[in-house]
Amino acid sequence: MIDTLLLIAALVSLIILLWLAYRQSNSANADQQLLQQLEAKHREMLRDLNDGLNKLGDRLNQSSNEQAERLRAAVAQELQQTRDAMKVLELSQTESLAHTRETMLERLHVTLAEQGKAEQALIQDTMLKATTQLTNSIEALTKTVDGRLEQIGGKVSERLDEGFKKTNDTFVRVMERLATIDEAQKKIDGLTTNVVSLQELLGDKRSRGAFGEVQLEALVRNVLPVTSYAMQHTLGNGTRVDCALFLPEPTGTVAVDSKFPLENYHRMLDRDITDAERVTAQRQFKADVKKHVDDIASKYIIPNVTSDGAVMFIPAEAVFAEIHAYHPDLVDYAMSRRVWVVSPTTLMAVLNTARAVLKDVETRKQVHIIKDELGKLSKEFSRFDVRMKKLADHIRQAHEDVQDVHTTSQKISRRFAQIERVELEGEAQVGLALPDNDLEE
Repeated sequence: MIDTLLLIAALVSLIILLWLAYRQSNSANADQQLLQQLEAKHREMLRDLNDGLNKLGDRLNQSSNEQAERLRAAVAQELQQTRDAMKVLELSQTESLAHTRETMLERLHVTLAEQGKAEQALIQDTMLKATTQLTNSIEALTKTVDGRLEQIGGKVSERLDEGFKKTNDTFVRVMERLATIDEAQKKIDGLTTNVVSLQELLGDKRSRGAFGEVQLEALVRNVLPVTSYAMQHTLGNGTRVDCALFLPEPTGTVAVDSKFPLENYHRMLDRDITDAERVTAQRQFKADVKKHVDDIASKYIIPNVTSDGAVMFIPAEAVFAEIHAYHPDLVDYAMSRRVWVVSPTTLMAVLNTARAVLKDVETRKQVHIIKDELGKLSKEFSRFDVRMKKLADHIRQAHEDVQDVHTTSQKISRRFAQIERVELEGEAQVGLALPDNDLEE
């Protein structure tokens, strides 16, 4: 209170000083010394006022902190007392509820046992009926499925028998080809026993030609069926080709001729010759290859008789690799004349492609048989769909019966829950039986 009065007095003094200063300022003949004294007094009063305000703020903060501490202690004490009272009340209510529940359970046990027996008998009867219907439906479905499986098994057995026959025929043909290969192997072994080297054997052009034809025939036989090729086939212009491949249109007949330019190839790789001789051998090797390409293009490409290209078969992989690795101009020249240069490895890829084309053509011829079988299978599936719908109706009926039983069970469970929540205290004197509509359901 005293601090407030001091503050008010300071403010009044400040106002008076300001008024005096204003009067002195309006006076033209005021003394300058009086103004300085008034200004000094004004500054002292402002300092006193600032100190008083600071002291008042400190006292107010201290007072508010003390009041907050007292209030916090009082609230904590009140909360602790409230918690203790709640615990005591909770314990008493728990003991009372436990005693009341035990009493109610003892009184309801006998009545619930009798009602449970009746409901159990009803549930067992309903479940027995549903089980019987479901068993009959499953037996009918099993008979239907067994019949369908027997029919499908018969068809599968027929297809397997046909497949086994085709496999046996193929195996017999493979054995025949293996026997042919064994005979050729025996011949080669006989040549080996006579200590004849491959270089000496292939020194003659006729021997090289025969070697290439035999290798070509062996490769073609191992890949293509007999009806899709012919060895030493005569074309329409009277020329005879080593092998003719009969492919479906628009490809048609493809001529395959064996060429073996070996002499100049060996000379070109000989280390004992000079560089000039090696260049001459290389030039002669390229000329030999071009001559073979020209011969094949002029003899075995016949418009409207053969395809628009022919195949030159080189039996040696080394010669083929030399051409493709170091003489790309020969490959381009052959392509310009529509002649494809192949080796035993690349010829296998060509023959496999031809076999895939032939297989695709044969498959297309059998498409109508596949369509007939699919039509029959569609009819069988339609019958299966109708019978499956009937089975679904039976299963749906059984599901509805089970839902009814489940509804009754839920009502009984809700009734038990109501009894546990002590909602039947007002009905205890009348009885504890279920409603009539629940028993009927």
